Amino acid sequence: MKRIVFITLGDARPGFALAGFQQHTSTIAGVEEALHEVLADPETRVAVVDERLLAGLTEERFKEMGARWPGVLVVLPAPEQRGAESGEDYALRIIRKAIGYHVRL
Repeated sequence: MKRIVFITLGDARPGFALAGFQQHTSTIAGVEEALHEVLADPETRVAVVDERLLAGLTEERFKEMGARWPGVLVVLPAPEQRGAESGEDYALRIIRKAIGYHVRL
């Protein structure tokens, strides 16, 4: 059976498991190893990585891992914290990163 796997920090542990998804917890330093493990499993078709963990990988390395894997590699936005940017700011940041240009919405 094909599955969706979440890789998160330890503070998100109960959430995805309660929803019935497979979940791996990792540290920022161990995210590359966790990704290798998840992407090597032939049953995994979608891997979702907590955005906070990406500090442990370069953007190029993350893109390379996703390009070589036949499944879908997705970034889960970090949970909102006090003083964090609004949802629109987050969307603008994602668009700017994707197209390399600031778009006024």
